[in-house]
Amino acid sequence: MAPLWEVLAKLVTPEPNTRTHSHIWYWKDTKNRVLDSGSIITAEQAERRVLILENPNMRGESKITDTLYAGLQLILPGEVAPSHRHTQSALRFVMHGNGAYTAVDGEKTIMRPGDFIITPSWTWHDHGNESNEPMIWLDGLDIPMVNHFSASFSEKLNEDTQELKRPEGDSLARYGAGLLPVDHKLFDNLASPVFSYPYDRTKEALDKMKESKEWDKCHGLRLKYVNPSNGGHAIPTMATFMQLIPKSFSGNSYRSTDGTIYTVVEGQGKTTINDQEYLWNKGDIFVVPPWAKIKHETIDESVLFSFSDRPVQELLGLFREKIYKQ
Repeated sequence: MAPLWEVLAKLVTPEPNTRTHSHIWYWKDTKNRVLDSGSIITAEQAERRVLILENPNMRGESKITDTLYAGLQLILPGEVAPSHRHTQSALRFVMHGNGAYTAVDGEKTIMRPGDFIITPSWTWHDHGNESNEPMIWLDGLDIPMVNHFSASFSEKLNEDTQELKRPEGDSLARYGAGLLPVDHKLFDNLASPVFSYPYDRTKEALDKMKESKEWDKCHGLRLKYVNPSNGGHAIPTMATFMQLIPKSFSGNSYRSTDGTIYTVVEGQGKTTINDQEYLWNKGDIFVVPPWAKIKHETIDESVLFSFSDRPVQELLGLFREKIYKQ
């Protein structure tokens, strides 16, 4: 037994107490380091050739925030990352290259820059590169969250690649065209049955919506990726967003309880996290700690992809946000 009165102030804090520090990884540095890893180990030897984006305050823990993992994965021409599955949910956001593929649960999709791809919990998935150039993408997983619950399971397939059961684009046509199969039961899928969200469709939606010039004072124009079966988040443990911020934008400050990882898809600008300014360009990745005050400013029209643990907080009734007046 131990006296509660000696630790109560540490256990029940007036505001969130996080170990996550703000940080930025510059694409001009990370790209070269990831490409260099291709000469150190093969994708087959590594199973997944990834350089982890470790939060500087949590070295050796494979965490970018208290609850999330992120890394940059490389697949060279002709390589295959063997098929496996695990209870952790994963997202892929394509950063560099064109023409590699991901196969998920019997369906294959070609990966292009800006595409957002999910591998739901306990689904077989493998990656291959049939193009003539290296492919790099951002991996985001709920590994720390799953491990916190001691709920990690994984399994390798006996073959490098899984059997394909549906043509490419089937899930997007079946569930992502504003239509659903008549025998589909809503809420059957915690994760989205659409596993590939092409960037060209996302950008088209953003470009059409910006014509109204109805900008959020903090975020510009921010959309979330959804599960068409229930209108919820595409991944049950990770929220994913794409936002377009107009040129010369100076947003209101904002804070929320979900630590968030941002990737610059297009443009250049600056984000102030508490009192620290981070200048960013295409390909840069930065992390915002939970309940940190942030403010976005742009030089050019910019597009940012982001993900966080918001869905879990929402389900538990813990999510909070605050908008500051200019």
